Amino acid sequence: MTGIFKAYDIRGSYPAELDETVAEKIGAAFATLMNCGTVAVGRDCRPSSPALASAFNRGYTGAGGSVTDFGMTSSPLLYYAIIKGKFDGGAMVTASHLPPSTNGIKLCRGEAIPLSGDEGLPALQHMVEERPGRPGPAPSAGHYRTGDLTGAYIDMVAGFIRDPRALTIAIDAGDGMAGPEVRPLFSKFPILTTVAFNLEPDGRFPHHGPNPFLNSATDELRAIVRDSSADFGVAFDGDADRCIFVDERGDRIPADLVTALVAASYLAHVPGATFLYDLRSSRVVAETITQHGGRAIRCRVGHAFIREQMRQENALFAGELSGHYYFRDTGFCDNGIFAMVQMANLLSIKGRPLSELIAPLKKYSSTGEINIRVSHRDTIMEALRDTFADAKAETLDGLTIEYPTWWFNLRSSNTEPLIRLNLEADTEAGRDRRLAEVLRVVRDTDPSMEIEAG
Repeated sequence: MTGIFKAYDIRGSYPAELDETVAEKIGAAFATLMNCGTVAVGRDCRPSSPALASAFNRGYTGAGGSVTDFGMTSSPLLYYAIIKGKFDGGAMVTASHLPPSTNGIKLCRGEAIPLSGDEGLPALQHMVEERPGRPGPAPSAGHYRTGDLTGAYIDMVAGFIRDPRALTIAIDAGDGMAGPEVRPLFSKFPILTTVAFNLEPDGRFPHHGPNPFLNSATDELRAIVRDSSADFGVAFDGDADRCIFVDERGDRIPADLVTALVAASYLAHVPGATFLYDLRSSRVVAETITQHGGRAIRCRVGHAFIREQMRQENALFAGELSGHYYFRDTGFCDNGIFAMVQMANLLSIKGRPLSELIAPLKKYSSTGEINIRVSHRDTIMEALRDTFADAKAETLDGLTIEYPTWWFNLRSSNTEPLIRLNLEADTEAGRDRRLAEVLRVVRDTDPSMEIEAG
């Protein structure tokens, strides 16, 4: 059971690692951790999610806590419900972008502050593993009720669409939880035309899987953007907390460049604001924020860590290379639908093609994220640090090696048995040369290494 507790949530294969018995134990332990307060619970559309959510609720109420069940919903909508409803905490049954054979649980305290491996999850894990069999009944079971804040949530998001001009937006809901939110949102703005598809939630994710970060997952979107002459396209993951953007030519836009673009747009209206960007991001992100008078702070990867640091810094906005975008206006939570709204606002204000706005940000040459399966992660990290001993080295999250004209970060995945490499250089030739050097060290240290196809 130990393996399902990750750095910022709980994830495992269903039912081999995470089944109803385990979910019930997690619910009971969470009730203890939350002093039996009232929590909001939601779930995505995976075939296993109803049973796991029901088991979690049973464990939570059986231990004396009370549940308001919001049923099938997106993660951002559940976060909104936790904050709006002033719940003591919440649980979202989802594995986000992972395959349908996997499931998980994201746990939050009040104000949708997530539990993580640094705060909350280790204590919960200890309680779950120390509790034998089914949890025993509490002296007095908690209450169970259902809730629905979809209309209020859509109204909240719609309130941030400002002076829209006539845009066409191609939307791939990815068979996930963005689908039910797209039509009611855009029905309020007839001037915005949407070409939306894969809207019906289907937890088997039959069209291309729930991970839009994979290049193959946006093939359909890219074609539809070109065919429909859309101003931009957006593809969502399974629980709608992240998205990937495509420009009007059908070209994917790296998420770090979106972070830079959105931050610069914000700074036109909120001078001096603070922004976070994850340490895998291009150097152009910090440069752009600083040039526009903002404060740029590097941060660890992962929603729990970023949301915590955003609160500490009162940051206005944060972006991750994986396509998670976080907003102070949404309670410091990641929200793919809200990110789409901000892109529409930006294009309405600028009145220029997205490709033209992004072009100046393509200053450096990046490899993108490369996933590598290895057997000796720690040994590889040591070998790389020794090989590049004359560089500036940082261990905020994995290993970052920096030179004046290039840098790379190598870190272990928090959700999968992989190491992830990101490398950037001033030129394409420099990028390719340095990538070959780094991969040579990895291969010499671990000949079993395999690079996964993107």
